[in-house]
Parts: sequence; structure tokens; C-alpha cells
Amino acid sequence: MRATEVNDPDYFHKVVDCQWACPAHTPVPEYIRLIAQGRFDDAYMVNWVSNVFPGVLGRTCDRPCEPACRRGRAEEANAVKPEPVAICRLKRVAADFKSGEVRAMIPQPLPRNGKTVACVGAGPASLAVARDLALQGYAVTVFDGENKAGGFIRTQIPRFRLPEQVIDEETGYILGLGVDFRAGQRIDSMKALMAQGHDAIFVGCGAPRGRDLPIPGRTEASADIHIGIDWLASVSFGHVTRVKPRVLVLGGGNTAMDCCRSARRLGASSVKVVVRSGFDEMKASPWEKEDAQHEGIPILNFHVPKAFVHEDGRLVGMQFEIVKAVFDEQGRRSLVPTGRPEDQEVLIDCDEVLLAVGQENAFPWIERDSGITFDPWGLPVLDAKTFQSTVPKVFFGGDAAFGPKNIITAVAHGHEAAVSIDRFLHGEAVTKRPPPHVNLVSQKMGIHEWSYANAPSNDLRHKVPWAAAEKALASIKVEVELGFDLATAFKEAERCLNCDVQTVFADKLCIECDACVDICPVDSITFTDDGEEADLRTRLKAPATNTAQALYVSALLKTRRVMVKDEDVCLHCGLCAERCPTGAWDMQKFLLITTQAGPRCRDSTPQSQRVGVVS
Repeated sequence: MRATEVNDPDYFHKVVDCQWACPAHTPVPEYIRLIAQGRFDDAYMVNWVSNVFPGVLGRTCDRPCEPACRRGRAEEANAVKPEPVAICRLKRVAADFKSGEVRAMIPQPLPRNGKTVACVGAGPASLAVARDLALQGYAVTVFDGENKAGGFIRTQIPRFRLPEQVIDEETGYILGLGVDFRAGQRIDSMKALMAQGHDAIFVGCGAPRGRDLPIPGRTEASADIHIGIDWLASVSFGHVTRVKPRVLVLGGGNTAMDCCRSARRLGASSVKVVVRSGFDEMKASPWEKEDAQHEGIPILNFHVPKAFVHEDGRLVGMQFEIVKAVFDEQGRRSLVPTGRPEDQEVLIDCDEVLLAVGQENAFPWIERDSGITFDPWGLPVLDAKTFQSTVPKVFFGGDAAFGPKNIITAVAHGHEAAVSIDRFLHGEAVTKRPPPHVNLVSQKMGIHEWSYANAPSNDLRHKVPWAAAEKALASIKVEVELGFDLATAFKEAERCLNCDVQTVFADKLCIECDACVDICPVDSITFTDDGEEADLRTRLKAPATNTAQALYVSALLKTRRVMVKDEDVCLHCGLCAERCPTGAWDMQKFLLITTQAGPRCRDSTPQSQRVGVVS
């Protein structure tokens, strides 16, 4: 194999699995270490730069970082139930325990540069664009039909999961940068918006239309059937304050989980979730399903809805057929009848139904002769990296770009779109994406000491405490999760394996004594003859079966062997570097900061300020 190019920013970035998996590439171990040091303001600002909404995401993120967490793999290898670090809830710790000094740490915008940008919608994607561009001196105007900013963060996430004051605070940080928020001004014509003369337009209006279920009885019982996202918005704004006694929620996503838990708090005596798929195939996050079940809400799977049952225009139940999953030779799933007569017509009594069977984009306000091209599914035709539409000055992001996703993905879209807009308005090619800023810094504090706590904790994942059930279920506004206290937060932070502190190997210093091989607690280091990757993976001290994680391969050593390290299960404990008699191994902190709008993203930046340099 060719020797690993550690100067490639992507190599060590991919080793930091949590940061690699995060759409906004938040430097997770960096802020967790700051929390462990009690530096909550600094931890908050590390998050704020990357993901914009630390307090919001610390409660509501879909947590793509956690399944990627190396801690889970390391525990699985030791026959312990794999539990990743509670990354999301530690983010909340930074938000909960920061001081009032954070506001003073937020950068001041540069002087106005004469360029104007309009953002349609005040959701996470638009606000990320507004934050990034306002700091660079752009005059940003955000239009939204509601009276407060936040988009679906405010309208679709219940207050028992996300208190309104958290939304107000974090949207306020952005609007406080001089962003012109036009509350209650819904854009109803793209051509009219274009005529206003903005230099660029960003569309971040989300996927505002919930899917309906046109089966028999839908029209006749319509008064008792509601689209889930619209119903959640009505609950959020206080227009809906109670429900009927027996509620069915159709759908298996996070919206369905929010609907059922909200209905429970609004007084329903019976709430059931009904899904077409199997329980394990539901799109809802595992913890969302667990939370619903913890509150006594049953989830009935493999039920295909057939009809709404009504009497004199009043909903009295729903008819379902129970099915089973069958997989063909290619692994494709089909839902087929069970063949049992009793499964063909199953009646579930109910008084009210909430439909959470999906969302779709709706752009009735964008005229089809505006120059913006749409695909057959009603989505704008975009460049997948730049988010630029067929009208060069119009960009899309968040759910409005490629369909419904989540908050952190919308934020990532916002960052990328802001880079595109910044380059576009400086006359530079938007397709060129400047590399990130990268640092590798040794953590040596002596021969056998490091500047970070390198002893892996043996603690299992700590549980987040909940409010008492009788209190939490009595009000739609009582926050359920209480967050970690400081003692627990410090213990959970210690579970982080510091995956950004990399084991860096200097082949010229190696004497091939195998001391590092002997000391490694997970057998991740091997000295062996060179070969092709597939062959090498089978000849290591512990076979490297995860091909998604690269091998660290040295240049040829004096014996013509190579050092091969399996990055997949390394604990970053530093024992190899402590044991090495020649200093061939070093522990070096890798910090990757993704490129955002501003001088660093432009070709015109002086060489001294260019990004992507490893120092």
C-alpha cells in the first residue's frame, strides 16, 4: 500500500468519527474537553461557530454523531453493551451552564459591503445563512410569515422538548447581528421578490406541506382528521388546547412521536401510534420511540390503513389490514397480507386522527416562468454542492432543497449556501469549495505526560434525568428532560476517547522494537510485510474488518516491513507514544474548522490567509 498521507485534511477528519458524521462537522471532542475543564462559554462558542444553535440542538438534534462514536465500537469489542458518549446532551450542558459573557464573545459584523441578500423563511437554514453573511457585512433581510423567527424549530417541535426561551435566545443572537427580520411577511411571488433588486436570494422555507391520506371516509370525517405538522403548529401557537379522548397517530417518524406525546399531554385518555412498517424500520430516532413508549404510548406496527370509519360525519374508528414483511433475493421489502382472515379487517376505535405520514415540498409562490427549474417531484433543480438553482442568484437549502431532513442538515446547507453566495457576489466560481483550516499540534507536556486526560473511563453512559411523570404529562410546556447536572456532565465528558488527539507516526525514528505493539490495549498496531489492503487487513494482530475506516500505513521501514495501524478501534490512550523509546509515536491534536463565508473562502484571499495548511 502507499504510505498514508496524513497531511490530507480528510484522513484524520475521518478518524474523528463524530465530527465526520456531523453534517456541520462540529469539532465534538474539542468542546467536550472544554466542558470537562469547566469552560462552558468556550464550549458553547465552539458549537455556535459550527452548528449555530447549541441550546436547540442540545435538546432536539437527530444525533448522527452518536451512532458513529468510537466509544460504542470499543465497548462492543469488549463485550460491553455499546453506548456512545452522550454527545447531544453534552452540547446542552454547554448551553445550560454558559454565562452571560457569551453574548460579548459573539463576533461583531464587518462594515456593510453594499450587497443585499434576501432569505425566504426564518428556519435553521435561512438563519445560518443570515448569521454567516451578516458577519461579513452583507445586508441580510429575512422574510417569514410568522411573528417570530425559528421556522419549524418553533412550530413543529413541542415545548416539552424545546422551551420557547431557548429558541428566542438563539435566534436573537443572529437577529442581533443587524439582520432585518420582516415578521409576518410571507413571500407570495418569487418574481416580485426578484424585482426588489437583491443581489442574492436564499430560499429556506422548509417542506411545509404534510401528506394526506386519501382513503375511504377521509372527506366525511374530515373534522376529526388533522395533518400532523399543521396540528403541531396549532398546538405551539395555542390554537389547539385539547383533544378528544381516543387519538390515533398514523406514521413512524419523529413528527408522529411529537404528535402522540403532545396528544397525551392535551388530555387524551388513549393514544396509539399505528405504522405500516415494522417497529425497527420506523424512521423515528430510537430515543424518540423509547420516549413515547416510556410515557405509555403503544406503537402498533404492520397495520395498513384501509378506511376511516364514521357515523353521521363523526369519526368513530379506523379500519386496518395487518400485513407482514417479505424480502426478495435482492433484500427488497414488500408488505403482503398475512393470509389470516382475522387480519383483513381490524377495527381500532378512535375519536381523532393525526396524520404524520410524511412531508413534501410546496412552492406555489414560485412562478414556473421565473427561470427556476423544478424536477418531476416538485423539487428545485440544484447543484448538490453549491445549492445554486438555475437562476444563478437564487440558492436553496434545508428542507426546501432536497426534501425533509433535520435541523443539523439544514444548518450545514446554510453554511455551504453562504459560501456559494459570498463567492458568487465576489465574482468567483461557486463550484470551487476551499479546503478547511487544519492544525496538528503535539500534546507533549513531558516524556510521559500529555495536555489532555488520556486514561479511558470505564463508566457506562449516564442517563439524563426526567421531570416527574405527573408533572411532565400534565402540561404541554413542562420540559421533560432536565439535562445533566455538573457532576454527571463531568463524568460523561470523561467517557470521550479524544479521537481528535491523533497517533502520529514518524517512520524515520522507529527502531521496530514492537514496544507499541505489546502495550496497545486493543491490538490496533502491527508490523508486517507490505501488501494490498485486502490482504493486509487479514494479517494484522487483530483483523481490521471495518473497511469504512482507513488503515494508517507507514513508509517502508529498515527491515522492509511497514507499520499498519487499524484506526477503527484505537482508544487514543497514548500508551504507544508513552512506551516508544525513540519518540516515533506522538499524540497530536487535530483541529478541523470548516470553511465558512468570508475572506478565507475566496480566491482573492492573500496567500498568508489561505486555508488548508497543516501547521
